[in-house]
Amino acid sequence: MSSKVALLNRITHYIVNRKGKQMRPMFVFLVAKLVSGGEVNERTYRGASVIELIHTATLVHDDVVDDSNRRRGFFSINALWKNKIAVLVGDYLLSKGLLLSIDYGDFDLLRIISVAVREMSEGELLQIEKARKLDITEEIYYEIIRQKTATLIAACCGLGACSVVPETEDVEKMRKFGELIGMAFQIKDDLFDYGDTAIGKPTGIDIKEQKMTLPLIYTLNNCSKDKRKWLINSVKNHNKDKKRVKEVIAFVKESGGLEYGIKIMNDFKDQALSILSEYPNSDYRSSLELMVNYVIDRKK
Repeated sequence: MSSKVALLNRITHYIVNRKGKQMRPMFVFLVAKLVSGGEVNERTYRGASVIELIHTATLVHDDVVDDSNRRRGFFSINALWKNKIAVLVGDYLLSKGLLLSIDYGDFDLLRIISVAVREMSEGELLQIEKARKLDITEEIYYEIIRQKTATLIAACCGLGACSVVPETEDVEKMRKFGELIGMAFQIKDDLFDYGDTAIGKPTGIDIKEQKMTLPLIYTLNNCSKDKRKWLINSVKNHNKDKKRVKEVIAFVKESGGLEYGIKIMNDFKDQALSILSEYPNSDYRSSLELMVNYVIDRKK
């Protein structure tokens, strides 16, 4: 990440010292070992590095888009250095990631990553477009989260396989595996909005931001006309009213929206685990199973 620009080095140093769980590179390495019987190579390391660079770039940009001042309990880049610098730093990290693949001729890996970047942008924009009208069906919701969240985890797993066994059916199988985990991961995030535990973001925040989550969509599609009107009005016009937001959360829980979200999340998890079960038992498979379950059981 180093550069000849001192300001940039100061910022990237700040980012590196506040890194998160680094789940995505773990997926790259474990999948590579799963499909190759324990092998990783230089391409695997580059793939994992690229994913982390691109993921970090999207987080830096997301904080600008969301006007967010905190990230993982620390100040975000835009809070410390302002939006203009944050956007440029995100661009720098993105280009660093892409160049790492180009410099070594990893064009197959570059294709997987570039598709993910395109889909993430589309997913975010689709979400913004739909949030204005609140006319979102379950199908559109799945498409949004597939692009916005699942596509990067899918890229990690596809990349891991492609780094060691390129042009095999394992690449697509593992990409699908990652996509299923990503779907479960995002639904779990949605459920946090209705929880009572501290997870680093206040509950009800998705409602305040008019984000349509699965429990809310289910409730909207399965309640009386009057209640639907009240819900849409609440989310659109009273999303800053704490009492009203609490009422919305309570109503979604009463209507079974939460249970429905949990059921769908577990369906995605089971599909992911069934793909893993096609591979022989190994430490790598057990570790991936642990990670799949972690996605569902995590507390933040």
